[in-house]
Amino acid sequence: MSQVMPQAVPQILAVIPARYASTRFPGKPLVEIQGKPMIQHVWERVNGLSSIAKVIIATDDERIQQAAQAFGAEVRMTSPEHPSGTDRIWEVAQNLPQFDWVLNVQGDEPFINPTHLQAAMDAIHQHPDAAIITLITPIQDADSWRDPNLVKAVLAGNNRALYFSRSPVPYHRDAPEVPAHAYRHIGLYLYRRSALEHFTQLPPSTLELAEKLEQLRALEAGLPIYAVLVSEAPVGVDTPADLIRILDSVP
Repeated sequence: MSQVMPQAVPQILAVIPARYASTRFPGKPLVEIQGKPMIQHVWERVNGLSSIAKVIIATDDERIQQAAQAFGAEVRMTSPEHPSGTDRIWEVAQNLPQFDWVLNVQGDEPFINPTHLQAAMDAIHQHPDAAIITLITPIQDADSWRDPNLVKAVLAGNNRALYFSRSPVPYHRDAPEVPAHAYRHIGLYLYRRSALEHFTQLPPSTLELAEKLEQLRALEAGLPIYAVLVSEAPVGVDTPADLIRILDSVP
């Protein structure tokens, strides 16, 4: 009788990029929520997962570095010239070759659900050809489906991503209401290390520039992206008004 070989445990590095100089909300990572800076809420939720071997906050600002070190986080100072958070993440990951997967967790989602992070990591074994794993959640209402600020995902039957768009897709010609398989994309990415390296060496692609969606660069390059369905999207903070809504909803 042949023996089933146990699957190797993936070594996962989580990187939380954090910038101080946000156009819409300067100093956002350090705004206080329930007595803690926003970035600390994110770090605590990621750091509490045993399947993540190391968590690093990547920043280009000494104020964020000092605040993060004060609550016990490991911090790496990165170049202020990076065009995106993905490039900032690779600057950190390229010097840590022992990790074969890199989790990009946005620093402006203080109440991100750790079970959703775990679901993305569990999908590593479900999709052995995956270059990138991300999250989606169902869209229930027409306003969300048509909102260009909410990115939609179109999937194959095995949950491999076919396309991402700001437009209301997939469009049903004979049933213009919200389709049964309308999904909102959640901007969390789990990269195979080799895919992250390859991605950051590619120039912005045609579709990426048109939609202003970085993940389209990966699709155009043929990198397989798989999506994991979760129950809800995390509440992000892009503007001071978003923060007010969060504070009003916190008991």
